[in-house]
Amino acid sequence: MSRAFSHAIVRAPCRAIARALTTAGLGRPDYLRAQRQHAAYVAALRRCGVDVIVLPPLEDFPDSAFVEDVALLTGRCAILTRPGAPTRRGEVTEMAGTLQDYFPELERIEPPGTVDGGDILEIDARYCVGLTERTNGDGARQAIAVLRRNGLDGETVAVDGALHLKTCVTYLDGGVALAWAALRDHRSLLGLDVIEVPKSEAYAANSLWVNGTVLLPAGHPRTARCVRDAGFPVIELEMSEFRKADGGLSCLSLRFTPPG
Repeated sequence: MSRAFSHAIVRAPCRAIARALTTAGLGRPDYLRAQRQHAAYVAALRRCGVDVIVLPPLEDFPDSAFVEDVALLTGRCAILTRPGAPTRRGEVTEMAGTLQDYFPELERIEPPGTVDGGDILEIDARYCVGLTERTNGDGARQAIAVLRRNGLDGETVAVDGALHLKTCVTYLDGGVALAWAALRDHRSLLGLDVIEVPKSEAYAANSLWVNGTVLLPAGHPRTARCVRDAGFPVIELEMSEFRKADGGLSCLSLRFTPPG
């Protein structure tokens, strides 16, 4: 079983989200609609029994609602990342103070390493670190070294055709994962029961398991049905404005249980 989460950190979207980095080609996010969708996301986390810490918006950082990219939080350690997009690195500093309330010691990814949290997939006590345009080999090696010093393990995964590893695969619980067909037989997923996400519903591969329930982007009925058939309750959430900025459900929160 995956460990339960007692806390989540989110950051409210800023008006500048209309200028967020994007490759999606879906237009610019609408701030007011993003606010409503974010509020529904926070409500869903609370329905799952999570204490949600909502941080204020950062107008200097258009992508700052995507807090998952700036840290990796485990039951044994916390790592401040170094995002691959230079314009996002100030978000790490803004998050550090909040994390110190829960993690007395913060590890850091140092130059020339780069790591986006969206490239780190937890499968129980094992971590897969995706090698992408945002996460390089040096950053991945640093992250894995920290994990191993803390009694955890990690491995790298080459990612093609996706912004982040979690764009194309999500670990749910109990040996079940969601994944694009291209990753179904990847060595990191061997031994798991993989639910293949239809190509027409590729965006749904970035879903989120929270304390037994799966948060899933609305508008992906085949994937939702498969997840329910696998025994998971599902909450479907509108994500249109965050999708326009290359974001998914996991991107919007840092989930954790404080050490001890």
